[in-house]
Parts: sequence; structure tokens; C-alpha cells
Amino acid sequence: MSGGHFAGQRPAPYSRASAGDYHDRLAKKRRRGFALRTLLIALVILLAGSGVAVAAWVGNIQSRMNNSKVVTTELREALTERDAPNDPYYVLLLGTDGRPGETQYRSDTIILARIDPQQKVATLLSIPRDTMVTWKGSTMKINGVHTYDGAAGMVQVVSDLCHVEISHYAEVNFDGLSGITDALGGVTVDVDMDIKDTIHFDDVTELQKGEQVLNGAQALFYCRCRYFADGDYTRMRHQRTFVKSLIAQVLSTTDPTKLVGVVNSCADMVITDMSVTEIASLANEMRGMNTEDGIYTAFVPSVPQMVDGVSYVVADWDQLDEMMKVIDAGQDPSSFNEGGYGNSSAE
Repeated sequence: MSGGHFAGQRPAPYSRASAGDYHDRLAKKRRRGFALRTLLIALVILLAGSGVAVAAWVGNIQSRMNNSKVVTTELREALTERDAPNDPYYVLLLGTDGRPGETQYRSDTIILARIDPQQKVATLLSIPRDTMVTWKGSTMKINGVHTYDGAAGMVQVVSDLCHVEISHYAEVNFDGLSGITDALGGVTVDVDMDIKDTIHFDDVTELQKGEQVLNGAQALFYCRCRYFADGDYTRMRHQRTFVKSLIAQVLSTTDPTKLVGVVNSCADMVITDMSVTEIASLANEMRGMNTEDGIYTAFVPSVPQMVDGVSYVVADWDQLDEMMKVIDAGQDPSSFNEGGYGNSSAE
């Protein structure tokens, strides 16, 4: 990797905007609701035919996904209004080890996603959970920000590090990943290597290389296993691969009964600021995308490093700045990972 440096913490305060600009951004009113389209219409037809109160069902789904313990006023203020419904925007995705009802948990997976509805292109950028950052004057791993300031803190620190405004937030616990996968009837994934771990897992402990349909337990193993030569980098690659396959599966599913199961599973396991109508609109906008070529994946250029006796991942901020310019332009950023630590031709 050339042209950059690994200089430790981001040389910037936790808010890159001036105080005035920051509060102006927080004061923006967030736009609510898009028209219900194909996905929600299918659900409405199914539910109405079954004699179910559609409004009550949608309201129930909404309240479960908009968990007020996570989707706080602080989070909504940290998110930035989209300029126009069809413009590209960023979503922060977190995978956690939390379970329903728990208030203390870790963010083990951090993905910044750029969504372009017009071009039907999505970009998934993995941020190593051990990335060293400075947050409110203290040096810590980036997932430690979640412990101190929750979802709002994570949105702010990722926004600052990547120099983008984030419009939406979503988190899913790993147990939920299993439920969503099973609700879809499994997810087809091209597993890039033989994977085995009988020490840290006791349900599924092995996967063979090759394309296969993973059930919920297998998906959980595939996404959580991290005992590889390069540690978390392979796990991050597997997570991006799975998310890409999951998106493809959801967008290709037309069976309304199956979609109802997916929505119900998501409501229990996914927490987001988005409304049901916004999610339905997004699914409709992205339907028909080329999921093979229309989903770019990359990770923050970085290396593992011991700093003052603590194991961190140190980002190459110069390279990340250049990478974000490419991502923001809607182009493929994967070339920035070529030849760098954690790179694999399997991705």
C-alpha cells in the first residue's frame, strides 16, 4: 500500500464540523415517510385477505423496530436529513452481541453503507471494531464509543472519521441474523474456504468451501468465526459477503408469505430509525439491481498494532480519505485494499 501512513488516532476532534455548522445540521427536520410501494402492497393484500388489521400490524412492526432505548432523541439529532428522496445516502449498520431486552452489549461489526437508489448501487465499507480513535479526549477502540455514547456516538464518530453525513442507522444482533436467514428459507453463499472451529462454537462448527444454502445457525457461524491467520479481517470479509448475499435474496423474493416472516423476524431482531414505509420504499427502489456487480465491498485500510500495550487496529487515514472520495462518487473502492493487510483475492 503506498501514498499513506498509519499514524494512529485520527488527527481531528470528535466533531469535524464547527459548533455552528454542527448545530445547524442537528436542527434539520428529518423527512418522514415515502409512498408504500410493491413490497408493502404485497403484504397489505396478504394481511387484508387474512382478516388482519393492517394498520395495527404495521404499527406493531414499527414500534418493535424503533426501540426507544436505542432510537433516542440524541440518535435522531446525530442523523442528517437526506437532500432528496432519490439522492445517495449513508447508513450505519452495526452487528451486536446483544439480545432482546438487554441494554448493555458490544458492537462487534461496523459497516458504513452507501445507498444509491437511482443507480441501484450499494457500497459496504467494513470498519474494524478495534480501530484506534480519539473520542472526547480519550484514546479507545471504536466499538468502545458504543459503550459510552450508544448509537448516537457511533454515528458521530463514523461520520467524523469518514467525512460523510449519515442519514439512517440500523443494528442487528447476531441471534437475529439466524432468525432472518431461516425466515428467508436460507441464504445462498459462496463460502470461500473450509472453516472449522470446535473450540468456540458448539452448534455448527464447520463449513466446507463452495456455494451452498446456509441456514440460520450456519450463517451465524460463518459471520462470527474469527480465528483466522488475519483475525478479524477475514471475518469482516465473510460478513460483507453474507450481507451482499442476503440483499440479493431479499430483493429476489416475491412470495408475500415469506416476506411477512422476514418482516416479523426483522422487527424482533433489528433496531432502526427508519419507518416501515421507508424500508418498503427502499426495497422497491433497489429491486432489479444487479447484486453481482452493483454491490461494492471494501474495508478501511489498516494494520493491527500494539500501542502502549493495547492491541489496536491502526487506520491509514490518508488512504481512507482517498477511498471515501471514490465511494462518495459511487465507484468501486476495492482497489485500495489490494496488496494491503487483510486483503484476499477471495473477495
